[in-house]
Amino acid sequence: MLATFVAAAVLILVHFFSGKLKFLNSKPRSRWLSLAGGVSVSYVFIHLLPEIARGQRIVDNQDSEILSYLEHHAYLLALSGLIVFYGLERMVRQHRRRLPEEAQTHGGVFWLHIVSFALYNILIGYLLTHREADGPASLLWFTVAMALHFLVNDFSLEQDHLKQFDRQGRWVLAAALLVGWWLGVTWEISELAISAWTAILAGSVILTVMKEELPEERESRFSAFLIGAFGYALVLLAA
Repeated sequence: MLATFVAAAVLILVHFFSGKLKFLNSKPRSRWLSLAGGVSVSYVFIHLLPEIARGQRIVDNQDSEILSYLEHHAYLLALSGLIVFYGLERMVRQHRRRLPEEAQTHGGVFWLHIVSFALYNILIGYLLTHREADGPASLLWFTVAMALHFLVNDFSLEQDHLKQFDRQGRWVLAAALLVGWWLGVTWEISELAISAWTAILAGSVILTVMKEELPEERESRFSAFLIGAFGYALVLLAA
């Protein structure tokens, strides 16, 4: 339990201190953000997608008409996670285009966006204590990948919501992560549910990283993304 609490504390500190890394706010896009995005995507493909495949085998062995109907439900959940966050990001982008550059986003849009990421953080906090692959090494790779992923997310959220995110958003996301960890310590769900949550996380991570890297106006650093993705993949495969 102590190890997972330390991991949760590290991720919470990322939320509190990411805003102080002013050198990330540059154009073209900071190579450190592109590298962090590459690490996050690498973790999804090397660790999370194989876990989804294992989860799919669990589904196939369940004696349930509903699960039999949703034969590929783990992958559908990953797709659902991607689609939900794509819809949210599109809504926020359209809203911001209607506002002056320095204007705050409207309260409803801000809170919908933050609550969505808070639920996302609860999921990550829970998976700190209940991943399909146990052990200190698995916890370390998960924590590093999620810490860098939070760095990318926080930078994006700060650009979307300006001072609102600093005043309220960071605190909500940090609290949500702690809630997720506490739920993981006090409440154990089925292996099937963990597989489902892992699938949702995988789809969400892919979308939230790529929507930052792909737009031309971001002027992303492909070389840094490539180093992060393949460098971390080599570390994970060698571990």
